[in-house]
Amino acid sequence: MGNRTMDLSAIQAAIKNLNLDGWLFYDHHRRDPIAYRVLGVHPVMTTRRWYYLIPAAGAPAKLVHRIESHNLDVLPGERHEYSSWREQREKLAAMLGGAKTVAMEYSALNDIPLVGLVDAGTVELVRSLGVEVASSADLVQLFEARWTPEALASHLEAGPIIHAAVRAGFRAVADAIRAGRTADEYGVQQVIVEAMRSGGVEPEPGEPPIVGVNANCSDPHYSPTPEKSQPIRVGDFLLLDVFGKKTTPGSVYFDITWTGYVGEQVPERQAGVFDVVKQARDAAVQLVETSVREGRPLAGWQVDDAARDVIEQAGYGAYFVHRTGHSIGEEVHGNGANMDNFETRDTRRVIPRTCFSVEPGIYLPDFGVRSEVNVYVDEHEARVTGEIQQAVVAILAA
Repeated sequence: MGNRTMDLSAIQAAIKNLNLDGWLFYDHHRRDPIAYRVLGVHPVMTTRRWYYLIPAAGAPAKLVHRIESHNLDVLPGERHEYSSWREQREKLAAMLGGAKTVAMEYSALNDIPLVGLVDAGTVELVRSLGVEVASSADLVQLFEARWTPEALASHLEAGPIIHAAVRAGFRAVADAIRAGRTADEYGVQQVIVEAMRSGGVEPEPGEPPIVGVNANCSDPHYSPTPEKSQPIRVGDFLLLDVFGKKTTPGSVYFDITWTGYVGEQVPERQAGVFDVVKQARDAAVQLVETSVREGRPLAGWQVDDAARDVIEQAGYGAYFVHRTGHSIGEEVHGNGANMDNFETRDTRRVIPRTCFSVEPGIYLPDFGVRSEVNVYVDEHEARVTGEIQQAVVAILAA
């Protein structure tokens, strides 16, 4: 995480542990941001293809075009140069000589799209040289998704600010209605953004907090604009999904969703749906906490199953239309294991020093409920890092 240099010895140890012969990085026109972050390299121009091989043992090797020959100079290893496509293939074959299987940013059947960055033709090229290509997904998680102590501290600092921003959003609705004014989604969104920024937390660029009322709650990625903003009135159901991070370089996101009812007492129907979502959320969190505490391996798909089973048994399975959770990092959707056996089957293991959301939802035609918490996994324990909503907020209650 953050601006750090490549840790060659750690990468080679991980490659050996996965019984691979190497990790082959490749890029053209900056298509693979993972490569640049893992390697800690920032070439000025990438109009020609480059390759960098880290073997399980021994010195790395690099292959670059002669007119961009210095792109990888900051990295260790012997430099090989090419000009023609024939020379490129010959030297790539020589560089891979002896390797049977290398990892690349590839995902079989595109099961993990965030890692599926190498084009099919390049995978075909490597395989044509007698080298099998495996997914680098587990390696990427090790070197992209694990947090530093500083990253964790930034997350914990952002949490109370974002929770306060959520409360400010609910309070803005209550204040408007008590004053005889009509609140609206966009106005509440701006109140939340201002509360975040006043605490030194920035929303994701181009992705402001989600503020949805009634049917808009059932669009998981709905976001109001000045031109598209619904009024919020007494008797409405309200969903707030708020995510942001500190402005310090290397900071990571905090991402939560809370729901409220614009009234003094929450109706049984909305309260009942929330209760099902709450049980699903808690089942997933409990599975993670227990597995980590007992030292049992746990994959992302299993966490998704734990939440989804609760919702399906309650008869709402058709209304839970997304994965249970996503990895969290310097981007709100990070490159670690997702809690997913729905959109994809994420077989990556939940590993220490990573964080992810748990956010099951039920999206009905007239309103939707989602409850989102962040779970941080350490060496021997897992924990929710913020407040946990236990009931729908009665926004007009005294």
